Amino acid sequence: MGRTATFDRDAVVRAARDVFWERGYADTGITDLEEATGLGRSSLYHAFAAKRGLFEAVVQAYLVDARAEWAGLREARPAPDALERYVAELAAGFAGASLRARAGCLLLNVASTAAAVEDGALNDLVVQYVGELRTAIRSGVGARRPDLGDASADDLARVCAALVISALTSARTDGDAAGRDLAAVPAALRAWCDAPTST
Repeated sequence: MGRTATFDRDAVVRAARDVFWERGYADTGITDLEEATGLGRSSLYHAFAAKRGLFEAVVQAYLVDARAEWAGLREARPAPDALERYVAELAAGFAGASLRARAGCLLLNVASTAAAVEDGALNDLVVQYVGELRTAIRSGVGARRPDLGDASADDLARVCAALVISALTSARTDGDAAGRDLAAVPAALRAWCDAPTST
């Protein structure tokens, strides 16, 4: 019979998340995870099988948090200002001293490493994350600009998604640039014109 865990799994995953987020998957060692979580190597391996197992738990928890941030955009009928509120909350987070302000987006950081290229399952998670974000943003664009035709709304959503993804990617190295990208989203929402109809 297996041993019963005597620790808070969620707390361990959160502690490990912060290490992976700041250092990246490849540069995080088991010793780093032991120090962050307060668990010995044998306990970590028993609970998560390997460093990779713990990282997978971190990614799943990160996805849950991300979906919560997009909750207003994922409603059946988002509020007209749902996308602007989401962007404003991101910008406020970048302006503070949070881990996201220092390190950007955990999954997009991983996507830029060789580990994601070589690991099909990890790559699939990143693709899933970006796809869900794009879908949420498209929903927000539709709510904010119901006057646009589908083609124009799709184009505007691609622009807004590109700005958000750029901000999430560059926050680690250039917080000012990330802030400018996010500030451009509401401006695009206001200024975008419907595509002219061909005659």
